Formats: sequence, C-alpha cells, structure tokens
Amino acid sequence: MSRVIRLPSTIQLAPGARRIVAVEGRSIALFNIAGTLYAIDDNCPHHGASLCYGRLVDHTIQCAAHGLRFNVKTGSMPAGGLTAETFPVECVEGIIAITLPEKEGD
Repeated sequence: MSRVIRLPSTIQLAPGARRIVAVEGRSIALFNIAGTLYAIDDNCPHHGASLCYGRLVDHTIQCAAHGLRFNVKTGSMPAGGLTAETFPVECVEGIIAITLPEKEGD
C-alpha cells in the first residue's frame, strides 16, 4: 500500500521554484511549474547525478552530468529509454504531500 508523506509546513514552493527534499532516505526533486507541483527521484537513472538543478525547459529536466532529459510529469525520456521514478504530489492547505510506493516487505 502506498504512503502519503506530509512535508513540514516550513517547506513551501512558489511557482517557478524547485528544491530537493529528503523523504525516508530518498532525495526527491520538487518542481512548481505554473502552479502545479511535480515530484521526481532526484537521482538520474543513468549514473545517479542530481536532476533538480539541471536545465528545465517546459516540463523537461536535463541532467547536468550527461545531458539526459526526463519529463518531470512521467519520468520518461522524450525518445524512450531510461525512466526516473515520479511520485504523486499535492499541496493541501499549504502542506505539501508526496505519495510513495509501498516499501519492500510491507
């Protein structure tokens, strides 16, 4: 069963902003694109480099290490190939909540 993780109320994300949050041992990159929140695993599936602060064009983030691009909505590369894990995210009454998949063995 999935788990909803509520971030501390001090974590806010204005439109156009991005940041990395640590959630249960994971680094997750959060993006606010035109008022909609997106959450993607911050580790590039190619070699683990951070995705958060790469070049962002529309909904595509480019890994600064090797240039691979991923859609922050789907985690997919534009032409297929590797996929970064994405997570449902929402902001309810000012609190950002990320839904994580079930842990192994739960």
